[in-house]
Amino acid sequence: MPQPTNPTAPTTPTDPTAPTAPTAPTASTDPTASTASTAPPERTSPQLLHTVTADSLVAVDFSPRFDGRSRPRSGPRFDGRPRSSPRPRRPPGPYRRLFALPGTRAFTAGNLLARLPMGMFSVSAVVMIAGSRGSYALAGAVTATGLAATGLAGPWIARLVDRYGQARVAVPATVTAVLGSLALLLCVRYGAPDWTLFAAYAATATTPNLGGMSRARWAHLLRADPGALHTANSFEQAADELCFMLGPVLASFLTGTFFPEAGTLAGAVLLLTGALLFAAQRATEPPPRTGPATARTPLRIGPLLVCFVATGAVFGSMEVVTIAFADAQGHRSAAGAVLALQAAGSCAAGLVYGALRPSGPAERRLPVCLSAMAALMSLPLLAARAFDSLWALAPALLVAGMATAPTMVTAMTLVQDRAPEGRLNEGMSLVVTALLTGIACGSALGGWAADHVSPTAAFATPAAAAGTALAVQAVSRIASLNSRRTH
Repeated sequence: MPQPTNPTAPTTPTDPTAPTAPTAPTASTDPTASTASTAPPERTSPQLLHTVTADSLVAVDFSPRFDGRSRPRSGPRFDGRPRSSPRPRRPPGPYRRLFALPGTRAFTAGNLLARLPMGMFSVSAVVMIAGSRGSYALAGAVTATGLAATGLAGPWIARLVDRYGQARVAVPATVTAVLGSLALLLCVRYGAPDWTLFAAYAATATTPNLGGMSRARWAHLLRADPGALHTANSFEQAADELCFMLGPVLASFLTGTFFPEAGTLAGAVLLLTGALLFAAQRATEPPPRTGPATARTPLRIGPLLVCFVATGAVFGSMEVVTIAFADAQGHRSAAGAVLALQAAGSCAAGLVYGALRPSGPAERRLPVCLSAMAALMSLPLLAARAFDSLWALAPALLVAGMATAPTMVTAMTLVQDRAPEGRLNEGMSLVVTALLTGIACGSALGGWAADHVSPTAAFATPAAAAGTALAVQAVSRIASLNSRRTH
């Protein structure tokens, strides 16, 4: 029987075939104990140390450990096989890089909350006024007055935003618009004279261009990174489509489920809350314009504004003609869902377009986008003529919508490039005015064609409007080239 040995005395490795290992340091209470160390050769077997105590054999493994949470160490594995290199991290996508900037998530959240009611107010007002007064004509006239007032007041409010800053102007302007919405609600609720409805709804024209202010922040933050600004503009366009797609649905749900004024009331609360949250993010706010006004004004974007008028005519005529076609097919209630497909296609295309690296300057990309829009806007006309079915029209609208977001993104980029410094919000507001003008004209032309020709043939109206936008851009480009050659 072997005699017990000193518990602290180290022994040599028990495997006679293993390479000689240095004596590893061990905790010892004997102050005279010492260990020797030599430079070990590269080994492929576990680094084991065996110690015999009075009644047991202790084996200690000093090989490197990897617990799965830290990066694995280099060198051979315990079994002698080489270690696999760590999987490289995928670089973040363009949208993730966009919202990694400080403050961008906060101002975007508040801005989206405030923009959602933009698609709620018109539907809520029509339902509320028509339900109380029994007249869709009165409801339509009131909402048309509000749109016209917005088109006139918008550029002036945007000019104040450029001059004094977003927070100082947007907050009182939003409060005035919310008071106008609440005044309309009370006038309808308590049977005030009809003229009070026009006056109250006209007050909502002070609503600031929140989408334009958000784009102005991105332009300020990303002024040195055109690729990231392209992604930001694409996101903003997709957000516009999403708000105008979800807003009417939410308004219809609130007015139908609770009471007729619920949509207007909820929209006012969302607008005020979102605007206050947006204005509170002062770190990302572009500085106000200082000094005298520049000689060059946003009106130098005149040809672009004409393109936006024609693009707005595409939107307005497509909406009216689709409703008329669905009514002729006996599915008027499904018109909203079919139109939502067009917005969904535009939203998806905008996000994809923003994830792609732009090829060439926006001035060269705009003709391509307008050509694609002119071509795709003929699909609803072809589907309606070939199949005469609302269910065949639905996928055609989905595909046709995919051309609108890239066109709007590219045109907005040109506005940002051409608007004079310190007047970007004014330029963006003029774009909104041009779009509203086009929507009004397109709605009137589409309605006339649906009544006097046929709902099917009326789909030629948005196709013609898209072709007009392409022609205007081509003429303006030729004129610009001739002007450069002359000078």
